[in-house]
Amino acid sequence: MTNNRLKGNAIIGQSGGPTAAINATLAGVIRGARACPDIDRIFGAVNGIEGILNETITELGTQFRGEDDLEALAYTPAAALGSCRKKLPAYAADDPTYRKLFSIFAKYNIRYFFYIGGNDSMDTVAKLSHYAQMQDYDIRVMGVPKTIDNDVCGTDHTPGYGSAAKYIAATMQEIIRDCAVYTVPAVTIVEIMGRDAGWLTCAAALPRRYCGVSPDYIYLPERPFDYTSFFYDVEAALKRHPNVVIAVSEGIRHADGHYVGEGSQSGMVDIFGHAYLSGTGRSLEMAIKQQFGTKVRSIELNIMQRCASHLASKTDIAESVRVGMAAVEAAVRGATAQMMAFTRIPGDTYAVDICGIDIASAANHVRCVPDAFINEAGNNVTDACVDYILPLCEGEIAPRYEHGLPVHFVIDKTPVVL
Repeated sequence: MTNNRLKGNAIIGQSGGPTAAINATLAGVIRGARACPDIDRIFGAVNGIEGILNETITELGTQFRGEDDLEALAYTPAAALGSCRKKLPAYAADDPTYRKLFSIFAKYNIRYFFYIGGNDSMDTVAKLSHYAQMQDYDIRVMGVPKTIDNDVCGTDHTPGYGSAAKYIAATMQEIIRDCAVYTVPAVTIVEIMGRDAGWLTCAAALPRRYCGVSPDYIYLPERPFDYTSFFYDVEAALKRHPNVVIAVSEGIRHADGHYVGEGSQSGMVDIFGHAYLSGTGRSLEMAIKQQFGTKVRSIELNIMQRCASHLASKTDIAESVRVGMAAVEAAVRGATAQMMAFTRIPGDTYAVDICGIDIASAANHVRCVPDAFINEAGNNVTDACVDYILPLCEGEIAPRYEHGLPVHFVIDKTPVVL
Protein backbone atom coordinates (compact mmCIF):
# COMPACT_ATOMS: atom_id res chain seq x y z
CA MET A 1 0.00 0.00 0.00
CA THR A 2 2.80 2.42 0.86
CA ASN A 3 4.52 1.85 -2.48
CA ASN A 4 1.29 2.62 -4.33
CA ARG A 5 0.64 5.96 -2.67
CA LEU A 6 0.17 8.82 -5.06
CA LYS A 7 -0.64 12.29 -3.76
CA GLY A 8 -2.25 14.96 -5.86
CA ASN A 9 -5.56 16.23 -7.17
CA ALA A 10 -8.46 14.39 -8.83
CA ILE A 11 -10.64 15.41 -11.75
CA ILE A 12 -13.99 13.89 -12.70
CA GLY A 13 -15.72 14.05 -16.07
CA GLN A 14 -19.01 12.85 -17.52
CA SER A 15 -19.42 11.84 -21.15
CA GLY A 16 -22.01 10.51 -23.57
CA GLY A 17 -25.76 10.39 -23.07
CA PRO A 18 -27.03 11.23 -19.56
CA THR A 19 -28.90 8.79 -17.32
CA ALA A 20 -31.04 9.08 -14.23
CA ALA A 21 -28.14 7.62 -12.22
CA ILE A 22 -25.02 9.26 -13.70
CA ASN A 23 -24.98 11.89 -10.96
CA ALA A 24 -25.28 9.18 -8.31
CA THR A 25 -21.99 7.82 -9.65
CA LEU A 26 -20.54 11.33 -9.55
CA ALA A 27 -21.68 11.60 -5.93
CA GLY A 28 -19.96 8.29 -5.22
CA VAL A 29 -16.66 9.42 -6.73
CA ILE A 30 -16.85 12.67 -4.76
CA ARG A 31 -17.56 10.76 -1.53
CA GLY A 32 -14.64 8.44 -2.17
CA ALA A 33 -12.26 11.24 -3.05
CA ARG A 34 -13.22 13.34 0.00
CA ALA A 35 -12.42 10.37 2.23
CA CYS A 36 -8.99 9.81 0.67
CA PRO A 37 -6.07 11.61 2.38
CA ASP A 38 -3.94 11.29 -0.77
CA ILE A 39 -6.39 13.39 -2.84
CA ASP A 40 -6.07 17.09 -2.05
CA ARG A 41 -8.52 18.85 -4.35
CA ILE A 42 -11.44 17.52 -6.39
CA PHE A 43 -12.04 19.17 -9.74
CA GLY A 44 -14.87 18.72 -12.23
CA ALA A 45 -14.36 18.81 -15.97
CA VAL A 46 -17.25 20.81 -17.42
CA ASN A 47 -18.47 18.97 -20.54
CA GLY A 48 -16.10 16.06 -20.16
CA ILE A 49 -12.79 15.88 -21.97
CA GLU A 50 -13.70 19.07 -23.84
CA GLY A 51 -13.76 20.89 -20.52
CA ILE A 52 -10.20 19.81 -19.77
CA LEU A 53 -8.99 20.93 -23.19
CA ASN A 54 -10.78 24.28 -22.76
CA GLU A 55 -9.78 24.57 -19.08
CA THR A 56 -13.39 24.94 -18.04
CA ILE A 57 -12.56 23.17 -14.79
CA THR A 58 -14.59 23.78 -11.66
CA GLU A 59 -13.84 23.12 -8.00
CA LEU A 60 -16.09 20.32 -6.73
CA GLY A 61 -14.70 19.55 -3.29
CA THR A 62 -16.03 22.74 -1.69
CA GLN A 63 -19.55 22.72 -3.22
CA PHE A 64 -21.09 20.08 -0.99
CA ARG A 65 -21.90 21.01 2.59
CA GLY A 66 -22.70 17.46 3.61
CA GLU A 67 -24.56 14.24 2.89
CA ASP A 68 -27.83 16.04 2.12
CA ASP A 69 -26.23 17.82 -0.85
CA LEU A 70 -24.61 14.62 -2.13
CA GLU A 71 -27.91 12.78 -1.81
CA ALA A 72 -29.67 15.55 -3.74
CA LEU A 73 -27.01 15.23 -6.44
CA ALA A 74 -27.58 11.46 -6.58
CA TYR A 75 -31.29 12.05 -7.23
CA THR A 76 -30.69 14.70 -9.91
CA PRO A 77 -31.12 13.65 -13.57
CA ALA A 78 -28.85 14.45 -16.52
CA ALA A 79 -25.11 15.07 -16.32
CA ALA A 80 -24.61 17.74 -13.66
CA LEU A 81 -21.13 18.56 -14.98
CA GLY A 82 -22.30 18.63 -18.58
CA SER A 83 -21.35 16.07 -21.19
CA CYS A 84 -19.71 15.72 -24.59
CA ARG A 85 -19.26 13.26 -27.43
CA LYS A 86 -15.64 13.96 -28.33
CA LYS A 87 -13.51 11.22 -29.84
CA LEU A 88 -9.80 11.51 -29.11
CA PRO A 89 -7.45 10.89 -32.05
CA ALA A 90 -5.45 7.70 -32.29
CA TYR A 91 -2.48 7.71 -29.96
CA ALA A 92 0.65 9.50 -31.20
CA ALA A 93 3.50 10.74 -29.01
CA ASP A 94 3.59 14.13 -30.71
CA ASP A 95 -0.15 14.63 -31.06
CA PRO A 96 -1.04 18.19 -29.93
CA THR A 97 -4.33 17.08 -28.31
CA TYR A 98 -2.58 14.70 -25.93
CA ARG A 99 0.24 17.15 -25.25
CA LYS A 100 -2.30 19.80 -24.32
CA LEU A 101 -4.32 17.45 -22.11
CA PHE A 102 -1.31 16.32 -20.15
CA SER A 103 0.09 19.81 -19.81
CA ILE A 104 -3.22 20.77 -18.19
CA PHE A 105 -3.08 17.68 -15.97
CA ALA A 106 0.38 18.81 -14.86
CA LYS A 107 -0.76 22.39 -14.34
CA TYR A 108 -3.56 21.28 -11.99
CA ASN A 109 -1.45 18.49 -10.48
CA ILE A 110 -4.02 15.91 -11.62
CA ARG A 111 -3.00 12.43 -10.48
CA TYR A 112 -6.44 10.83 -10.56
CA PHE A 113 -8.86 10.99 -13.50
CA PHE A 114 -12.32 9.41 -13.29
CA TYR A 115 -14.39 9.32 -16.48
CA ILE A 116 -18.05 8.36 -16.16
CA GLY A 117 -19.42 7.15 -19.46
CA GLY A 118 -20.29 4.36 -21.88
CA ASN A 119 -18.47 2.45 -24.61
CA ASP A 120 -17.03 5.48 -26.36
CA SER A 121 -15.96 7.06 -23.09
CA MET A 122 -14.03 3.92 -22.21
CA ASP A 123 -12.14 4.46 -25.49
CA THR A 124 -11.02 7.82 -24.08
CA VAL A 125 -9.89 6.14 -20.84
CA ALA A 126 -7.91 3.55 -22.82
CA LYS A 127 -6.16 6.19 -24.94
CA LEU A 128 -5.29 8.45 -22.02
CA SER A 129 -3.98 5.49 -20.03
CA HIS A 130 -1.78 4.42 -22.91
CA TYR A 131 -0.40 7.91 -23.45
CA ALA A 132 0.33 8.36 -19.74
CA GLN A 133 2.25 5.08 -19.71
CA MET A 134 4.25 5.95 -22.80
CA GLN A 135 5.09 9.39 -21.46
CA ASP A 136 5.79 8.11 -17.94
CA TYR A 137 3.27 10.54 -16.41
CA ASP A 138 2.16 9.24 -13.03
CA ILE A 139 -1.64 9.28 -13.10
CA ARG A 140 -4.40 6.80 -12.34
CA VAL A 141 -7.03 6.82 -15.12
CA MET A 142 -10.27 5.00 -14.31
CA GLY A 143 -13.42 4.35 -16.29
CA VAL A 144 -16.71 4.30 -14.40
CA PRO A 145 -19.51 2.82 -16.56
CA LYS A 146 -22.89 4.35 -17.23
CA THR A 147 -25.41 3.94 -19.98
CA ILE A 148 -29.10 3.23 -20.21
CA ASP A 149 -28.31 0.93 -23.15
CA ASN A 150 -26.70 -1.73 -20.89
CA ASP A 151 -24.35 -2.58 -23.77
CA VAL A 152 -20.94 -2.15 -22.09
CA CYS A 153 -18.91 -5.36 -22.10
CA GLY A 154 -17.33 -6.91 -19.02
CA THR A 155 -20.03 -6.01 -16.51
CA ASP A 156 -23.27 -7.75 -15.52
CA HIS A 157 -25.11 -4.49 -16.14
CA THR A 158 -24.45 -0.78 -16.30
CA PRO A 159 -25.46 1.94 -13.86
CA GLY A 160 -28.39 3.82 -15.34
CA TYR A 161 -29.96 0.81 -17.03
CA GLY A 162 -32.10 -0.26 -14.08
CA SER A 163 -33.78 3.14 -13.79
CA ALA A 164 -34.40 3.40 -17.54
CA ALA A 165 -35.76 -0.15 -17.60
CA LYS A 166 -38.08 0.69 -14.71
CA TYR A 167 -39.41 3.76 -16.53
CA ILE A 168 -39.99 1.75 -19.71
CA ALA A 169 -41.75 -1.08 -17.86
CA ALA A 170 -44.02 1.29 -15.93
CA THR A 171 -44.78 3.39 -19.01
CA MET A 172 -45.50 0.31 -21.11
CA GLN A 173 -47.96 -0.96 -18.50
CA GLU A 174 -49.74 2.40 -18.54
CA ILE A 175 -49.84 2.50 -22.35
CA ILE A 176 -51.27 -1.01 -22.58
CA ARG A 177 -54.00 -0.24 -20.03
CA ASP A 178 -54.89 2.99 -21.84
CA CYS A 179 -55.11 1.21 -25.19
CA ALA A 180 -57.42 -1.45 -23.74
CA VAL A 181 -60.37 0.89 -23.06
CA TYR A 182 -61.75 0.79 -26.62
CA THR A 183 -63.11 -2.03 -28.79
CA VAL A 184 -62.11 -0.50 -32.12
CA PRO A 185 -59.21 -2.51 -33.64
CA ALA A 186 -55.99 -0.51 -33.32
CA VAL A 187 -52.24 -1.05 -33.28
CA THR A 188 -49.87 0.99 -31.11
CA ILE A 189 -46.13 0.93 -31.84
CA VAL A 190 -43.85 2.01 -28.98
CA GLU A 191 -40.34 2.94 -30.13
CA ILE A 192 -37.63 2.51 -27.49
CA MET A 193 -33.98 3.60 -27.55
CA GLY A 194 -31.33 1.08 -28.58
CA ARG A 195 -29.15 1.33 -31.69
CA ASP A 196 -27.20 -1.94 -31.61
CA ALA A 197 -28.53 -3.69 -28.51
CA GLY A 198 -32.12 -4.23 -27.42
CA TRP A 199 -31.69 -4.25 -23.65
CA LEU A 200 -34.02 -1.31 -23.10
CA THR A 201 -36.75 -2.75 -25.29
CA CYS A 202 -36.50 -6.03 -23.35
CA ALA A 203 -37.73 -4.13 -20.29
CA ALA A 204 -41.11 -3.65 -21.97
CA ALA A 205 -41.83 -7.28 -21.04
CA LEU A 206 -41.50 -6.80 -17.27
CA PRO A 207 -45.20 -6.07 -16.52
CA ARG A 208 -46.13 -9.57 -17.64
CA ARG A 209 -44.56 -11.05 -14.50
CA TYR A 210 -46.69 -9.27 -11.88
CA CYS A 211 -49.11 -6.92 -13.65
CA GLY A 212 -50.90 -9.26 -16.06
CA VAL A 213 -50.14 -7.24 -19.19
CA SER A 214 -47.33 -7.08 -21.73
CA PRO A 215 -46.76 -6.05 -25.34
CA ASP A 216 -47.95 -8.51 -27.96
CA TYR A 217 -44.53 -8.50 -29.57
CA ILE A 218 -41.03 -7.17 -28.90
CA TYR A 219 -38.52 -6.66 -31.72
CA LEU A 220 -34.81 -6.20 -31.07
CA PRO A 221 -31.76 -5.25 -33.21
CA GLU A 222 -30.29 -8.67 -32.39
CA ARG A 223 -32.66 -10.31 -34.90
CA PRO A 224 -33.13 -9.30 -38.57
CA PHE A 225 -36.46 -7.58 -39.15
CA ASP A 226 -38.70 -8.89 -41.92
CA TYR A 227 -41.92 -7.15 -42.98
CA THR A 228 -43.59 -10.38 -44.10
CA SER A 229 -43.14 -11.96 -40.67
CA PHE A 230 -44.10 -8.70 -38.99
CA PHE A 231 -47.39 -8.47 -40.90
CA TYR A 232 -48.11 -12.09 -40.04
CA ASP A 233 -47.57 -11.32 -36.34
CA VAL A 234 -49.79 -8.23 -36.43
CA GLU A 235 -52.58 -10.08 -38.22
CA ALA A 236 -52.46 -12.89 -35.65
CA ALA A 237 -52.57 -10.40 -32.77
CA LEU A 238 -55.54 -8.53 -34.23
CA LYS A 239 -57.46 -11.83 -34.39
CA ARG A 240 -56.81 -12.38 -30.67
CA HIS A 241 -57.91 -8.95 -29.44
CA PRO A 242 -58.54 -5.46 -30.85
CA ASN A 243 -55.87 -3.55 -28.96
CA VAL A 244 -52.41 -4.57 -30.21
CA VAL A 245 -49.32 -3.04 -28.59
CA ILE A 246 -45.83 -3.65 -29.98
CA ALA A 247 -42.44 -2.58 -28.59
CA VAL A 248 -39.57 -2.01 -31.02
CA SER A 249 -35.96 -0.92 -30.66
CA GLU A 250 -35.07 2.15 -32.67
CA GLY A 251 -32.17 0.18 -34.19
CA ILE A 252 -34.06 -2.76 -35.70
CA ARG A 253 -32.72 -3.47 -39.16
CA HIS A 254 -33.24 -5.72 -42.14
CA ALA A 255 -31.02 -8.70 -42.96
CA ASP A 256 -28.98 -6.49 -45.32
CA GLY A 257 -28.13 -4.15 -42.43
CA HIS A 258 -30.38 -1.25 -43.43
CA TYR A 259 -32.35 0.29 -40.59
CA VAL A 260 -36.13 -0.06 -40.73
CA GLY A 261 -36.45 3.65 -40.09
CA GLU A 262 -33.85 4.57 -42.69
CA GLY A 263 -36.43 6.33 -44.86
CA SER A 264 -37.15 8.66 -41.95
CA GLN A 265 -33.51 9.34 -41.12
CA SER A 266 -31.41 12.40 -41.87
CA GLY A 267 -28.38 10.26 -42.79
CA MET A 268 -26.26 12.18 -40.29
CA VAL A 269 -23.84 10.48 -37.89
CA ASP A 270 -22.16 11.56 -34.65
CA ILE A 271 -18.42 11.98 -34.04
CA PHE A 272 -18.09 8.25 -33.38
CA GLY A 273 -19.79 7.35 -36.67
CA HIS A 274 -23.10 6.29 -35.09
CA ALA A 275 -26.22 7.11 -37.10
CA TYR A 276 -28.74 9.43 -35.48
CA LEU A 277 -31.83 7.26 -35.11
CA SER A 278 -35.50 8.05 -34.76
CA GLY A 279 -38.58 7.41 -36.84
CA THR A 280 -38.59 3.59 -36.70
CA GLY A 281 -42.02 3.58 -35.06
CA ARG A 282 -43.29 6.02 -37.66
CA SER A 283 -42.07 3.77 -40.50
CA LEU A 284 -43.86 0.78 -39.00
CA GLU A 285 -46.98 2.85 -38.43
CA MET A 286 -47.16 3.78 -42.11
CA ALA A 287 -46.50 0.18 -43.18
CA ILE A 288 -49.31 -1.19 -40.98
CA LYS A 289 -51.72 1.47 -42.18
CA GLN A 290 -50.98 0.58 -45.79
CA GLN A 291 -51.17 -3.18 -45.19
CA PHE A 292 -54.24 -3.39 -42.94
CA GLY A 293 -55.98 -0.04 -43.15
CA THR A 294 -56.59 -0.21 -39.41
CA LYS A 295 -56.19 2.54 -36.85
CA VAL A 296 -52.51 2.77 -35.89
CA ARG A 297 -50.25 5.16 -34.00
CA SER A 298 -46.61 5.27 -32.96
CA ILE A 299 -45.14 6.56 -29.72
CA GLU A 300 -41.46 7.47 -29.31
CA LEU A 301 -40.48 7.48 -25.64
CA ASN A 302 -37.45 9.62 -26.48
CA ILE A 303 -35.23 11.19 -23.79
CA MET A 304 -37.63 10.52 -20.91
CA GLN A 305 -36.11 7.04 -20.87
CA ARG A 306 -32.89 8.49 -19.55
CA CYS A 307 -33.97 11.48 -17.46
CA ALA A 308 -37.03 10.27 -15.54
CA SER A 309 -35.34 10.39 -12.15
CA HIS A 310 -38.71 10.62 -10.37
CA LEU A 311 -39.11 6.91 -11.19
CA ALA A 312 -35.51 5.87 -10.61
CA SER A 313 -34.64 2.45 -9.24
CA LYS A 314 -33.36 2.50 -5.67
CA THR A 315 -31.11 -0.45 -6.51
CA ASP A 316 -29.68 1.43 -9.49
CA ILE A 317 -28.99 4.61 -7.54
CA ALA A 318 -27.37 2.75 -4.65
CA GLU A 319 -25.17 0.70 -7.00
CA SER A 320 -24.20 3.81 -8.94
CA VAL A 321 -22.95 5.45 -5.74
CA ARG A 322 -21.10 2.24 -4.82
CA VAL A 323 -19.36 1.93 -8.17
CA GLY A 324 -18.15 5.54 -7.99
CA MET A 325 -16.69 5.00 -4.53
CA ALA A 326 -15.14 1.70 -5.64
CA ALA A 327 -13.37 3.44 -8.52
CA VAL A 328 -11.63 5.79 -6.08
CA GLU A 329 -10.71 2.96 -3.73
CA ALA A 330 -9.20 0.96 -6.60
CA ALA A 331 -7.24 3.93 -7.94
CA VAL A 332 -5.84 4.77 -4.52
CA ARG A 333 -4.64 1.17 -4.24
CA GLY A 334 -2.73 1.61 -7.49
CA ALA A 335 -5.19 0.58 -10.21
CA THR A 336 -5.19 2.41 -13.55
CA ALA A 337 -6.42 1.71 -17.09
CA GLN A 338 -9.40 -0.10 -15.62
CA MET A 339 -13.18 0.07 -15.76
CA MET A 340 -15.23 -0.81 -12.71
CA ALA A 341 -17.65 -3.69 -13.29
CA PHE A 342 -20.46 -5.56 -11.56
CA THR A 343 -20.39 -9.33 -11.04
CA ARG A 344 -23.70 -10.90 -10.05
CA ILE A 345 -23.37 -13.25 -7.09
CA PRO A 346 -25.19 -16.58 -7.65
CA GLY A 347 -28.07 -17.27 -5.29
CA ASP A 348 -31.75 -16.66 -4.65
CA THR A 349 -31.13 -13.14 -3.32
CA TYR A 350 -29.81 -10.54 -5.76
CA ALA A 351 -26.37 -9.14 -4.91
CA VAL A 352 -23.30 -7.93 -6.79
CA ASP A 353 -19.57 -7.58 -6.30
CA ILE A 354 -17.62 -4.69 -7.84
CA CYS A 355 -14.17 -5.14 -9.35
CA GLY A 356 -11.89 -3.50 -11.88
CA ILE A 357 -11.36 -4.96 -15.36
CA ASP A 358 -8.83 -4.12 -18.07
CA ILE A 359 -10.14 -1.11 -19.98
CA ALA A 360 -9.24 -2.77 -23.31
CA SER A 361 -11.87 -5.42 -22.69
CA ALA A 362 -14.61 -2.78 -22.46
CA ALA A 363 -13.66 0.02 -24.86
CA ASN A 364 -15.32 -0.01 -28.29
CA HIS A 365 -17.18 -3.28 -27.74
CA VAL A 366 -20.96 -3.78 -27.69
CA ARG A 367 -22.67 -6.29 -25.42
CA CYS A 368 -25.81 -7.52 -27.12
CA VAL A 369 -28.84 -9.33 -25.72
CA PRO A 370 -27.88 -13.04 -25.60
CA ASP A 371 -29.75 -15.72 -27.53
CA ALA A 372 -31.13 -17.22 -24.29
CA PHE A 373 -33.05 -14.00 -23.68
CA ILE A 374 -34.83 -14.00 -27.09
CA ASN A 375 -37.63 -16.38 -28.07
CA GLU A 376 -37.28 -18.74 -31.03
CA ALA A 377 -39.51 -16.64 -33.28
CA GLY A 378 -37.41 -13.54 -32.58
CA ASN A 379 -40.47 -11.47 -31.72
CA ASN A 380 -40.37 -11.49 -27.92
CA VAL A 381 -38.13 -12.14 -24.91
CA THR A 382 -37.91 -15.13 -22.59
CA ASP A 383 -38.69 -15.45 -18.90
CA ALA A 384 -34.94 -15.70 -18.27
CA CYS A 385 -34.61 -12.17 -19.65
CA VAL A 386 -37.31 -10.90 -17.28
CA ASP A 387 -35.60 -12.67 -14.36
CA TYR A 388 -32.32 -10.91 -15.21
CA ILE A 389 -33.81 -7.41 -15.43
CA LEU A 390 -36.30 -7.32 -12.56
CA PRO A 391 -33.82 -7.03 -9.63
CA LEU A 392 -32.20 -4.01 -11.29
CA CYS A 393 -35.48 -2.08 -11.09
CA GLU A 394 -36.31 -2.80 -7.47
CA GLY A 395 -36.99 -0.13 -4.86
CA GLU A 396 -38.16 3.47 -4.84
CA ILE A 397 -36.06 6.52 -4.05
CA ALA A 398 -37.28 9.29 -1.74
CA PRO A 399 -36.06 12.63 -3.11
CA ARG A 400 -36.79 15.83 -1.27
CA TYR A 401 -39.73 17.81 -2.67
CA GLU A 402 -40.52 21.51 -2.55
CA HIS A 403 -43.81 22.96 -3.80
CA GLY A 404 -44.70 19.57 -5.20
CA LEU A 405 -41.56 19.21 -7.33
CA PRO A 406 -38.35 17.25 -6.67
CA VAL A 407 -35.30 19.25 -5.62
CA HIS A 408 -32.27 18.95 -7.90
CA PHE A 409 -28.68 19.88 -7.08
CA VAL A 410 -27.10 22.31 -9.54
CA ILE A 411 -23.31 22.35 -9.70
CA ASP A 412 -21.60 25.73 -9.91
CA LYS A 413 -19.52 25.43 -13.10
CA THR A 414 -17.51 28.61 -12.58
CA PRO A 415 -13.95 27.80 -13.73
CA VAL A 416 -11.38 27.61 -10.97
CA VAL A 417 -8.55 30.14 -10.96
CA LEU A 418 -5.18 28.72 -9.88
